[in-house]
Amino acid sequence: MSTLKADTAESVWNECLEIIRDNINYQKYKSWFEPIKPIKLEGHRLTIQVPSQFWYEWLEQYYYGLLRNTIKRILGAEAELEYSVVLEKGSDNYDERSVKLPQQQSGPSTNEPQTLNSSPQYQPGNIQNAFVIPGIKKTKVESNLNSNYVFERFIEGDCNRLARSAAMAIAENPGTNSFNPFFVYGGVGLGKTHLIQSIGNKIKADCGDEKSVLYISSESFTNEFVHAIRNNRASEFSMFYRSIDVLIVDDIQFFSGKEKTQEEFFHIFNKLHQDGKQIVLSSDRAPKDVPDIEERLISRFNWGLSADLQVPEYETRFAILERKASDNGIEFDHEIFEFIAHNFKTSVRELEGAIIKLLATASLQRIDRLELSHAKNILKDMIKENKAQISIDTIQDHVCDYFGIEANKVREKTRKQEIVEARQIAMYLAKQMTKSSLKTIGLHFGGRDHSTVIHAITTIEERLETSPKHKQIVNDIRHQIELASI
Repeated sequence: MSTLKADTAESVWNECLEIIRDNINYQKYKSWFEPIKPIKLEGHRLTIQVPSQFWYEWLEQYYYGLLRNTIKRILGAEAELEYSVVLEKGSDNYDERSVKLPQQQSGPSTNEPQTLNSSPQYQPGNIQNAFVIPGIKKTKVESNLNSNYVFERFIEGDCNRLARSAAMAIAENPGTNSFNPFFVYGGVGLGKTHLIQSIGNKIKADCGDEKSVLYISSESFTNEFVHAIRNNRASEFSMFYRSIDVLIVDDIQFFSGKEKTQEEFFHIFNKLHQDGKQIVLSSDRAPKDVPDIEERLISRFNWGLSADLQVPEYETRFAILERKASDNGIEFDHEIFEFIAHNFKTSVRELEGAIIKLLATASLQRIDRLELSHAKNILKDMIKENKAQISIDTIQDHVCDYFGIEANKVREKTRKQEIVEARQIAMYLAKQMTKSSLKTIGLHFGGRDHSTVIHAITTIEERLETSPKHKQIVNDIRHQIELASI
């Protein structure tokens, strides 16, 4: 305990904040304590202003112990803390009332709720903005958007052109387009979160505070809903979400099997859609393929536009690498980009991880200019495939990349000459570069039998003996596969 250390409310509260900052998560500190304003200091009594009644209740319930110990440490054993709560009287006038911090905790728990823990891409604690209580000034909604996720930094390619074009149209006219809801789906690390947050960031940039935008993961939405039920605040939770102009919900598949959450989201969805508010959703799969979701929700997901993000093709992967390096002010030889683009194909996240590792290593080891040999050595532990583990799918991808066709085409029953040639070369290389049986190879090409595979292999072997052009094609593709498997 200490004697009085400062003679102004601001200086006392700043000392308190220094202690609080060291004892809680940074984002929780930013969410709950930075908005508080010190009002006055009378002896050992400090008065602070909080934005709402709910804010006061939350602090009292979950941060009582921290606040009590901190204020006593700064102002001594006789310290008292009062809250000045902003109450709304009318549109422009507000009252203040003081609530003295009790000597013993009245809340049910001194522990912070685990439901506020969330992933790094958005600020936790949506719930501090989540409830509009009659007579209380509404707190400004924090959008939870990552400012780096903008359209200018989203590389467009064949793999995402439809989704990006639709997203831009939505951002320019939210709620007044036919893409409502907008449902983006695709595998992990393909840019779903970047794209849907780009919508929100453009709307915020164009409209400012005229439109409320909220990005939230479905997991966080569910956790907040559970917390609201536990604290008898479900109706206020619902009121808040129904007031949002642009609601962006990430990873909607997390709603699977959660009946109560689905029911609540169903009613929120209906109200927002009816009022012309924009809804943006993402998932790792198409709406019809999300398991354990009510049919009425699936039906509504299909009201607007569903657009998928596919694995980026070689050119898009190369462009992404160039942009990432440019953003960091680093120049790499194109052969390094080629090496990475050939080795990391499944997601944008893998590409970014590879380039970041190169940048970090170059910086730590003070390498002025990275050579291809450096890149191979630095990234060798990140490359999953090696020559002994080359898969049939990998071979199909390389062959299709070479001929500029979609990978699934070689699995279809088409007789187009360019598809047939690509399929036969892929079958030949699969036999040469893997230990797979003829039956297994056939299954990877649309369930074809072993005799079809034998015919393909024989055809390519004959062409290799008679056609230098075909020999060069097969050797080029084989070289690309081997380069990617180093």
